[in-house]
Amino acid sequence: MPELPEVEVVRAGLAPAVTGSRVAGVTVWDERALTRHDGDARSFETALTGRRVTGAARRGKFLWLPLDGGDHAVVGHLGMSGQLLLRPPAAPAERHERVRLDIDHPEHGELAVVFADQRTFGSLALDTLVPTPDGAAGGWGTDAATVPTQVSHIARDPLDPAFRDDLFRAALSRKASAIKRVLLDQTVLSGVGNIYADEALWASRIHPETPAAALSSRAARKLLAEIRAVLEKALAEGGTSFDAQYVNVNGQAGYFAHSLNAYGRTGQPCPRCGAPIVRVSFTNRSSHFCPRCQKAPRPPR
Repeated sequence: MPELPEVEVVRAGLAPAVTGSRVAGVTVWDERALTRHDGDARSFETALTGRRVTGAARRGKFLWLPLDGGDHAVVGHLGMSGQLLLRPPAAPAERHERVRLDIDHPEHGELAVVFADQRTFGSLALDTLVPTPDGAAGGWGTDAATVPTQVSHIARDPLDPAFRDDLFRAALSRKASAIKRVLLDQTVLSGVGNIYADEALWASRIHPETPAAALSSRAARKLLAEIRAVLEKALAEGGTSFDAQYVNVNGQAGYFAHSLNAYGRTGQPCPRCGAPIVRVSFTNRSSHFCPRCQKAPRPPR
């Protein structure tokens, strides 16, 4: 599933093309792409046509396009394989294309924003914007202190200027769950998934099964610093692409996969100590770590 860097790469690519544009037409090819929308395909098409897009924003793995009037936005979640692509007007349909927005930009002219999704777990929706509880901007790419209702329960991500380090450390101290599980909890911090959790834990020398509450203040601070470092490096490298599904708005893949130290490197030597990286099952996913560098927690007595 695309994580913060992959979604941010898409948001940053969309922003200059859609900000200030008018939605000239909407075509829903597959209503399964509107599972989060409160209405049918016709209501989605009718409500969006003629509206003006005022920006492109993101929190965690969600992105949204605020609309004129400041009370609604198009919310997008890429799911497992969703893509938001920019195409020339009247471009032929993409493989697995589900929704197309034809837009008219005052500088760039006509463009098409295509939502394609092979596995149909992603979605678009028209949603209401509500005030943020802390009064800060809703997320990256917006100055407005609003967030879609579908995103309001999602915590801020570690790169958000309004992210509170002290609240994150306090949340860890209250969690008896494994730290890997806590990092994937989008109500604690957002944007981190399986890939970047494994990478940050490797960099911090923390075993994924370590109880979150067992981390010292120093270890928690280092972990947060490593989470930010791996996210920023992945952003600089365009995200992680293992196949053709994770691409930017121009269909290009990121290359952070070449920089991974633990995730997906089962049996390969740890870049730090040389011990083989191991893979274990973890809640329908997998955890990758170095058994020598990342010591397993002691069992409770």
